[in-house]
Amino acid sequence: MTFGKGCHLHLIDGSAFIFRAYHALPPLTRKSDGLPIGAVAGFANMLYRYVEGNKGPDAPTHVAVIFDHSSKTFRNEIFPAYKANRPELPEDLRPQFPLTRDATRAFNIACIETEGYEADDIIATLSCQARDAGGRVTIISSDKDLMQLIGDGVVMFDAMKNKLIDRDEVVEKFGVGPERVVDVQSLAGDSVDNVPGAPGIGIKTAALLIQEYGDLETLLERATEIKQPKRRETLVNFANQIRISKQLVMLKCDTPLEFSLDSLEVREPEPEVLMGFLNAMEFRTLTKRIADKLDVTPPPMVTAEATEAEAGPLPEALPFDHGAYEAVIDMAALERWIARIRDIGHVAFDTETTSLDEMRADLVGISLAVDAGRACYVPLGHRQGGGDLFASDSLSEGQLPMNAVLTALKPVLEDPAILKIGQNIKYDFKIMARHGIHMAPIEDTMLQSYALHAGLHNHGMDELSDRYLNHTPIPIKSLLGGGKAAVTFDRVAIVDAVKYAAEDADVTLRLWQRFRPALHRAQVTTVYETLERPLIPVLADMEMAGVKVDRDVLARMSNAFAQKLVQLEEEIHEIAGTRFNVGSPKQLGEILFDQMQIPGGEKGKTGAYATGAEVLEDITTLEAHPTGAQLAARVLDWRQISKLKSTYTDSLQNHIHPETGRVHTSYSIAGANTGRLASTDPNLQNIPVRSEEGRRIREAFVAPEGRVLVSLDYSQIELRILAHIAGIPALKQAFRDGLDIHAMTASEMFGVPVEGMDPSVRRQAKAINFGVIYGISGFGLARNLRIPRAEAQGFIDRYFERFPGIRAYMDETVAFAKSKGYVQTLFGRKIHTPEINAKGPGAGFAKRAAINAPIQGTAADVIRRAMIRMPQAIAGLDAKMLLQVHDELLFEVAEEQAEKLTQVARAVMEGAADPAVHLDVHLRADAGQGRNWAAAH
Repeated sequence: MTFGKGCHLHLIDGSAFIFRAYHALPPLTRKSDGLPIGAVAGFANMLYRYVEGNKGPDAPTHVAVIFDHSSKTFRNEIFPAYKANRPELPEDLRPQFPLTRDATRAFNIACIETEGYEADDIIATLSCQARDAGGRVTIISSDKDLMQLIGDGVVMFDAMKNKLIDRDEVVEKFGVGPERVVDVQSLAGDSVDNVPGAPGIGIKTAALLIQEYGDLETLLERATEIKQPKRRETLVNFANQIRISKQLVMLKCDTPLEFSLDSLEVREPEPEVLMGFLNAMEFRTLTKRIADKLDVTPPPMVTAEATEAEAGPLPEALPFDHGAYEAVIDMAALERWIARIRDIGHVAFDTETTSLDEMRADLVGISLAVDAGRACYVPLGHRQGGGDLFASDSLSEGQLPMNAVLTALKPVLEDPAILKIGQNIKYDFKIMARHGIHMAPIEDTMLQSYALHAGLHNHGMDELSDRYLNHTPIPIKSLLGGGKAAVTFDRVAIVDAVKYAAEDADVTLRLWQRFRPALHRAQVTTVYETLERPLIPVLADMEMAGVKVDRDVLARMSNAFAQKLVQLEEEIHEIAGTRFNVGSPKQLGEILFDQMQIPGGEKGKTGAYATGAEVLEDITTLEAHPTGAQLAARVLDWRQISKLKSTYTDSLQNHIHPETGRVHTSYSIAGANTGRLASTDPNLQNIPVRSEEGRRIREAFVAPEGRVLVSLDYSQIELRILAHIAGIPALKQAFRDGLDIHAMTASEMFGVPVEGMDPSVRRQAKAINFGVIYGISGFGLARNLRIPRAEAQGFIDRYFERFPGIRAYMDETVAFAKSKGYVQTLFGRKIHTPEINAKGPGAGFAKRAAINAPIQGTAADVIRRAMIRMPQAIAGLDAKMLLQVHDELLFEVAEEQAEKLTQVARAVMEGAADPAVHLDVHLRADAGQGRNWAAAH
């Protein structure tokens, strides 16, 4: 049919359908492989309802679904910050975008997108073409940006509200007709799309101005006539910004299109194509409904069980054939791999480098896998001479140019429709980021295993491969060697590198095929999707940002510590009456237990006395041996200063990056069973803060000129969570009233008034409050408070009598762990407890760990949620998140924006549990700021 008078074109806003579908349904995954399909299911149902609801005399003659091609368009060239404030797409939504296109085509509806232009521009162009041809247009959307198109045979229809949007609706919303909507939007701007507009002018004011002056250009030309000073000044000073805003909000009616209106003619679905798509998606209900409507027999539904029965072993059961792996050494081969990746919609991705330090490592090669047993390696930086340390630094022959490979892979790695799968993919994410590639969306098999198996085993690739694929990968040591003879990966021969690297990608893909559906079966998909996967880019950005460290401050501290150590050694030798190596446990033990005759010395297998911290702390309390007590105390002081010097003030200087002047720590997401993050290389979470010397180390962490560090720290978060989980009315009320919780506990336990309380009594209550969370024993509390064991046990017994809900919580938690084999946080994280039914010495530890895990794990989940939300919240500020130290977040911000950052970050942290969990006790974040970390905390 030739499009013309009497024709009726329906233009469906595909993005609106997708997001409506995604948010209307709970997370849904395909049973056979765990692929997220919730949005696709909703989208397909909406298309079906649309098709069925648009038949009859006023049915469309032509129809198309219009999609955005990508986030970058010509508007970003006009204004780079355009849509920069848009939140990241949910990771489980990204792989569903190409499937919604497939759904559209399966219903035999035209599916349209154009690179460099937004869907709104395509809709505008088609609307103009249809209007000029004499036809009618109905835009199925509620997007306000499309309202400028209404008129002359063009209307909008809000399918969600079943409501027509015409000229009157536009006037009600914008205060002007459709022909002046662009002028109003240019003035008012749009915070969602980051259209700047005129500061301080909203929709109502903009409408009044346009009504008075007729149009935007007239208004700007006559702006000096405006009597109100502030408004006049804004329009004069920001005229260029307003004109740029107009270019951003005005839709283009000349978008280049490679089809005609005639090609959009309504067509009936082809039953085989539609049934095939619905069957592949495993949409049982919709498949049956449409099959009945079309009077066809639906094909057998594909399921995981059917796949096993009909196709033999699952992919991970296939043998690993190193000879089948391909070395990609020409661009034609790489293009074939890229085409296959685009066809299948996912790829297992891995990098080989010269170092474990992502900020200094050189990229050596890239491995890819698309099917089990089908993997390749792209060598990029291998050096001549194989494993010879003294070989030439020139590149080995037969490798593609790195720039050419990265240029070819960049669109794939950044394509929101292609899933990138990795094992500890944060490492590869950072390597690619250093080469200008932002990988998304991403999946991590290490984190999938962590969500499934926390507490059962480690989550490194080799162990996972052994456990779940019954395959032992090639050990890296067999390629690099060990000790002084070890080489870096660029010295590995390419033929050997292919087998090793391609196998890594192959193993990763097979683990993903196994773990993805397992998440759904274990009911931890939400944990993985909301607490694990979204954290990867957040941590990567923090790690790459790093924190500035003043080398001179560290050097001065090292010198001061060296002098302090000499002084302490002299005191120790004087007390001991002899000179000895203070750092030698063997010599120290002989002086304490042989020379000084202190009782209780125990020898280990080597024949040396044990002189660990606990042993020395016990000796410091021995009134019958004052000299030994004094010696032990001084040795403890010496050890502390020695550790501060070697571990921090000396070592940190070696970690300062030569180019950034910053220290770039790395966070392990799957290190602790409870969800707490671990900082490594260097560890910035264990800097001692209880001693004056330890606190001073934080003075070396500084802000650049014109900036400050801001610290926000959850106040007693684990006690607040305990009060909620255990349901302790007195604790909950104390937190609501803002009381000193430790003083309140002391008052409740010991019957003393809060006012004028002896600090030692409060200190005892504090030790009990925190000790109980960790299942402390009478023996442990006695050591902490340096009081008799019987007295300490009496404190604990009295605590449980005063707060019986805590004992009930402990008993219930242990019983749950024994029954289920795991405990859970309030957000659904499972921490397995394999030793909970063990007998002997380990039983007590297993019970204490089970009791503590839901509390510490929930606290860890809360700060993870805060960190995931933070980048979007602070996007408009000149600020960045640098560090996470247990319950604390550290930021760097422009000095003049410190208060605003504090306000925004505090709101995020204090509301992090919502809406998933409504805590009975309000979370509180304390804040501080300063030129260095010590001043800020």
